[in-house]
Amino acid sequence: MGGRMDECKNRDSARSLTHPFIHSSIHPLLKLLLALFAGSSVTVSAATKADWPIFRGDAALSGRAAGSLPDSLTRLWRFKTADAVKSSAAIAGDRVFVGSDDAKLYALDLATGKPLWDFKAEDFIQAAPCVVGGKVYVGADDGFLHCLDAASGKLAWKYQTEGKILGGANSVTSPDGKATWILVGSYDNRLHCVDAATGKQVWTYSTGNYVNGAPAVADGKATFGGCDAIIHVVAIADGRKLAAVETGSYIAASAAMAGTRVFVGNYGGDFLCADVATGKIVWKHTGEGEPFFASPAIADDRVLVGCRDKRLHCFARDSGKPLWSFATRGEVDSSPVIVGDRAVFGSADGRLYMVRLADGKQLWSYEVGEPLTASPAVADGIVVIGSEDGSVYAFGAKR
Repeated sequence: MGGRMDECKNRDSARSLTHPFIHSSIHPLLKLLLALFAGSSVTVSAATKADWPIFRGDAALSGRAAGSLPDSLTRLWRFKTADAVKSSAAIAGDRVFVGSDDAKLYALDLATGKPLWDFKAEDFIQAAPCVVGGKVYVGADDGFLHCLDAASGKLAWKYQTEGKILGGANSVTSPDGKATWILVGSYDNRLHCVDAATGKQVWTYSTGNYVNGAPAVADGKATFGGCDAIIHVVAIADGRKLAAVETGSYIAASAAMAGTRVFVGNYGGDFLCADVATGKIVWKHTGEGEPFFASPAIADDRVLVGCRDKRLHCFARDSGKPLWSFATRGEVDSSPVIVGDRAVFGSADGRLYMVRLADGKQLWSYEVGEPLTASPAVADGIVVIGSEDGSVYAFGAKR
């Protein structure tokens, strides 16, 4: 994430895997074998996948990780870059991929933090990477979407938009099942659909202002908010407009989806739930006017979201009823991640927090000292987050 509201910029980057679309790359024979062992389905269960390959952990941007976390976390390692880290990390294949304001994307060893390779762009990398099919897709402030080999960091292609890319990319399978497409928003006011193999444009969808967040994907639809104050719902097959929900104020955060419902906060201090099937708002919580820059995390019965009122808020998923809030000493632009019965998130007060999902009680915190505006990535019980002190940190159970 980076920047200020004068650009409707999400400090969280807008930065998936338990990612169901990545399973489309599995060889058909392997799918069959998996099905035989499972006894029924040919789909690999998202819950068994430990990776966190895109922003918010899955295609719907639900912000929910598999596994659990201990009551207390230990710092496992720290990796220093040359500038602030506002990019949220992705984790895939025992590697961490994360951008920095030093204009580099880094690949690090998940267990040790040892650098494996880095790639230099022409400007800040504030967006979260997306890892699919052995490639890393990441946008930068230079307006390019870059495709890199995940093993080596070698550039395969780059696709130019006409504005900054601050939001993370998402991936989908083409309608004919033969290709993978990458979806990414840009400050050229458009959502771009790009062929993952070639970097060629498939379609674009135009909005009335900057697209700051990542698109959520579910049931053949891409859903995202814009700085035009609208929740846009677009057909993945051809970029056709399906619905537009007016929210009354800029949307800088990425939206999260559960079924046909989408959850997102706006700059006017409203946090709302809309139904993409009807295009109508289901419920809306109006706070004290402080903006929402963080993206929500969705549990079975509740939704968590950070706000610039310095709190993490918890709402009933069906009704929007406030259940609890947790106060920090700084703005909460970092998006929470739900892991089992707890949640982790950062704050501009320089602390990483872990709270209990049931009631918001603090279980643990760690003081970095500089603002944490990136969102955590969680895989295999390890929490990875960047800080504006220029470092990437990893936390987990004591070894």
